[in-house]
Amino acid sequence: MAVVLISGASSGIGLACANLFKIRGDKVYGANRTPDVRNDASVSAAVADILSREGRIDILVNNAGIAIAGSVEDTSIEQAKDQFEVNFFGVLRMCQAVLPAMRQQVSGYIINIGSIAGQVAVPYQGLYSASKFAIEGLTESLRMETRHLGIKVVLIEPGDHRTNLTKNRRKLAASTPYAEYFNRAIGQMEKDEQNGPDPSGIAKLVARVVSNPNPRLRYTIGPAAERAAIWLKRLGPAVLVEKAMTGYYKC
Repeated sequence: MAVVLISGASSGIGLACANLFKIRGDKVYGANRTPDVRNDASVSAAVADILSREGRIDILVNNAGIAIAGSVEDTSIEQAKDQFEVNFFGVLRMCQAVLPAMRQQVSGYIINIGSIAGQVAVPYQGLYSASKFAIEGLTESLRMETRHLGIKVVLIEPGDHRTNLTKNRRKLAASTPYAEYFNRAIGQMEKDEQNGPDPSGIAKLVARVVSNPNPRLRYTIGPAAERAAIWLKRLGPAVLVEKAMTGYYKC
């Protein structure tokens, strides 16, 4: 039986993971004791409570996140900071909180839920994409730093899935030069999300990853066209990627 801590476990990907780990017979913390990842004291207290009860944390799933939609110009510095406070610094806080216990155990899995938008930027989701790009770099470094300690660090990169992220997305007021393009791009994005698969497939992938003694760094999951965009960016010229993205999002 593994001890699992999941941030953002009240809905969507986090809830799907929590339910699957419970079915497996693991001890899951998150749905009722989700720490506020914006707050150092809340994260520290939650991890300390779990360690006092269980003596260990075997799996951390960093899933908590928010989405702010708007043009880069229309996004205030405070709004940008809020995006990073949850999506990036929240992940960092959780990692730093569990690492001492995992080092002592000489074992553990840290699963960071990134996004395909962390490899291929999405128009009018610039700060969201930036926060997911940042998780990519953090995860790559952390994986190299902890490999000799028995800790496995992995990125899961979902594409559009049917979750509450759509209805909870914070849409910034678009100024005139951007308004028409913003509405088209966000409309396409929301359509893709609500017509996408449910997050149970992501949960199954996470379960497979933590059952693998030698997992890869990255696992991408989602609609084929979105996964293909990653290969287009790796192999094709930048102008082709931009043309494909702006054409698809009608901006």
